[in-house]
Amino acid sequence: MAAITFSTIDVEFEVEDKGGLTQWLTRVTTEEGCFIGRLSYRFCSDDYLLTMNRSHLNHDYYTDVITFDESRLPLIRGDVFISIDRVRENALEQKTGFLPELYRVMVHGLLHLVGYGDKTGEEVLVMREKEKQALRLVH
Repeated sequence: MAAITFSTIDVEFEVEDKGGLTQWLTRVTTEEGCFIGRLSYRFCSDDYLLTMNRSHLNHDYYTDVITFDESRLPLIRGDVFISIDRVRENALEQKTGFLPELYRVMVHGLLHLVGYGDKTGEEVLVMREKEKQALRLVH
């Protein structure tokens, strides 16, 4: 089983079906020709992630996910920080459920680790398509 961990920092939140999520994330990684050495998901608040965004990326805005990549492809190593507040807000705005949005953000962080970007319009289109493909595989 891949070395994937799930933890919280400053929010009351519990990931359900960690085994199923680990299998799904491992499958997505494998289909991209990579394998997981270490992957941690850390769930936090908007305020916590805003502070990280300011201090590590020099960005002064809320975000749903920040990925810290230590990968040496094809070996995946990294930390994915996710704002549960932002995921809830995104789900309301986009009229999706909380879990589908959570899974989308989780796989978005993973896709950064396997080499996909989202800075240009073309990269965003590829990222969205990869997210859709991955979401078809969840549970």
